[in-house]
Amino acid sequence: MEKSYETRIVNYALQTCGFYPLRAMQRWLIDTHFNKAKSTMMNAGGLAKLDDSIDLERLAKAATDLLNAYDIFRARLIFHPGTNDLCQRFDGEITPVTVEKISDEEFERRKKFLMEPYRLIDRPLYRFYLFETPTAKYIYIDFYHAIMDGSAITILFWRELDMRYRGKKITRQPLNYADFILDELKISPDELAEGNRFWREMLSDFDETRHLPPPDIKNLQAWHQEHIIVDIENIRSNHFANVDYMENVFFLAASMLTIAKTTDAPNIVMSWLHNGRNTAQERRLMGLMLEQFPISWDFEKDLSVEDFLSGLEAKIQTGMRYRRSLGKIYEEGLEDDCATFIFQKRALGALNEMIFDGKPAALIELPPNEISAAENSLDIELNLGDDDRYFIELDYDASRYSETAMKNFAATFDEMILALQDETRMISEIL
Repeated sequence: MEKSYETRIVNYALQTCGFYPLRAMQRWLIDTHFNKAKSTMMNAGGLAKLDDSIDLERLAKAATDLLNAYDIFRARLIFHPGTNDLCQRFDGEITPVTVEKISDEEFERRKKFLMEPYRLIDRPLYRFYLFETPTAKYIYIDFYHAIMDGSAITILFWRELDMRYRGKKITRQPLNYADFILDELKISPDELAEGNRFWREMLSDFDETRHLPPPDIKNLQAWHQEHIIVDIENIRSNHFANVDYMENVFFLAASMLTIAKTTDAPNIVMSWLHNGRNTAQERRLMGLMLEQFPISWDFEKDLSVEDFLSGLEAKIQTGMRYRRSLGKIYEEGLEDDCATFIFQKRALGALNEMIFDGKPAALIELPPNEISAAENSLDIELNLGDDDRYFIELDYDASRYSETAMKNFAATFDEMILALQDETRMISEIL
């Protein structure tokens, strides 16, 4: 009978006041970051220029109140004195947000150093800055990814910050991330073992030489991250108004076919990200909830597009049942090298602007630095913009792939999207 990491530490969380285990996804992100600790690969957030009418002092008060309302912002990573396992407490101090009044020249200098690697042990895991220059007002928000994901940032944090600034009453009771951690650990050993077997079987055949696009670059500096953004020409969002499948399933299918086409492999093993929010309670929870699920498909057995999409959706639902067993997969690093598909609708980073107090807040790209790194060999991120057009953003390890190779990958992805719109076509014909 298998025992998870959580089983070894949960008694300390229950018996020793204030200590909580890391959730499996948290632990995986942190372990991945430890390999590249001086990088900003786990920073999630950005810089935006606010409308001149925004009262920064009022915004600072709203931000401080918001940070104090949720335990996730008091999270601190520490080593447990009884087990020496890395765990977390939720009793850190919240430093009030203030407004920095600086010159435009000083702001340009500060921009180069806003996104810095986090020092992880017993330190705050977020940054919130407000700047006022003689010509503009700016907001910078940055969270360590192991405490906040994109949905939490854009759907929960940004909206509540706007509500608090406008003086709207916050009626919902804040949910504690610490309580969710302990509730999530209520899984029987048999259920845990069954899930572990399911995931190991799915990933047993993974081989980066067969399941990743072949590299066209070698011997460059490892972990060098690059990304390209390419518009998708062959579909618009209104396509999904009259079909039986969901966007996420459709675009994951396109990703899998693109991998199959570029690798010439009959079976595909990759990963996809889910926002982890399945219930009303989880959709209100401020913190990291996303999960990275393995997915596989054997294209040697031919079938139609319609059967492929319905079969893929069924396989996704089966995998979701074993969500609580993903910890073993993270712990053993079984999907570390998989290509990963991400579907985001109007997420931070996918748009040119956000809305605050009913006015546009233009996102500002930060200057490139030498402390970025690639989390995965290839992230396939599909985004939907405000004009209802899709675009693909490929984050890739530039020590493996050239920009030309990634543009070719994006073009093949667009071709697969067009092919998948004919549900009568056979997959063998498409490939």
